Amino acid sequence: MILKFYYKMPIKNQNNIDNGHVSWKPGTLIYPVPAVLISCGSTSEEYNLLTISWVGTICTNPPMCYISVRPERHSYDIIKKNMEFVINLTNEDMAFATDWCGVKSGKEYNKFEEMNLHPVQGQLVKAPIVKESPLCIECKVNEIVKLGSHDMFIAEVVNVQADSKYIHPETDTFNLAEAKLIAYSHGHYFKLGEEIGKFGWSVQKKK
Repeated sequence: MILKFYYKMPIKNQNNIDNGHVSWKPGTLIYPVPAVLISCGSTSEEYNLLTISWVGTICTNPPMCYISVRPERHSYDIIKKNMEFVINLTNEDMAFATDWCGVKSGKEYNKFEEMNLHPVQGQLVKAPIVKESPLCIECKVNEIVKLGSHDMFIAEVVNVQADSKYIHPETDTFNLAEAKLIAYSHGHYFKLGEEIGKFGWSVQKKK
């Protein structure tokens, strides 16, 4: 599939140097990115789901992450009030629900019911996890940073819940590959491809 980029004419290279690249106006083109469901709310009446891709890791110790949310989104006020949320990774089985929850508003729909997803209250947060998600990351907000179109919620990871069917009993490790996670790239969802290496393989000594 060819990705189409909807931008105006390229900016002329100010140095008139032909390096094989074309300059475009500044934009958010860091792809691919995760496609995750953010669950929030402190009661079943308040529970909501929000699909986002502006999400990532920012610190290992303590474990911290961020999500960026537009203030006009229904979930924004819920997260801001409760100062907690859950990042639910999504897989191929959840692809339709992931997209649907991103284009519909929680003001008009009960997204859990509409998509036949099941909320289960988190262990260390009041926000629910999505039972169908292979990996659920419980977060508590430390800081809200106003940026522009989005506000960034900087949060500490307080608990992780993993679907036991992806945990190998012999090694007690979680196999993300078996979870068949999906990614988002410039308006399209993709399956993850074939593994081409592991961390450190480029400097690993050959046997």
